[in-house]
Amino acid sequence: MDMPGIYTDKVMEHFRNPRNMGEIADADGLGTAGNPVCGDKMFIYIKVADDKIADIKFKTFGCGAAVATSSMVTELAKGKPIRDALKISRKDVADALGGLPAIKMHCSNLAADALKVAIFEWMKKDPRAKERFKDIYPDLEKVVADIRAKEAAGEDHGEGEGDACST
Repeated sequence: MDMPGIYTDKVMEHFRNPRNMGEIADADGLGTAGNPVCGDKMFIYIKVADDKIADIKFKTFGCGAAVATSSMVTELAKGKPIRDALKISRKDVADALGGLPAIKMHCSNLAADALKVAIFEWMKKDPRAKERFKDIYPDLEKVVADIRAKEAAGEDHGEGEGDACST
């Protein structure tokens, strides 16, 4: 059960009234990120037009912080050029929510990671996009490979002090 006393008002608002929740049936990119330690799983769907995030939605299975960070990352990315969306960091997500308890920082990591994976998947399946972003594609490919390797190895996305997804 989530406990309002450990979260900022902004986190609680995004948990109780998440923005951009749902799926995009014909998404250009679908990014997933999961935390095998606690079981959180995020799905980020994007539609891209003119190299901008034209639409973005999420589905998240997890704690209140996981829902709130998913909601916030969609707000931060919507309408942004791809290059700017890729710069959204784990810290940006947490800061935009007014902070997260240290034990919940991994949730912001998941949200930012799922966005990067969604953008990578879009580039990977669109040869013209891959060509337009050839200067950053190899680095993004490495980032996504690292995200997937950590999940496959059962590792947390890091930066928290342990894990407590039940709160």
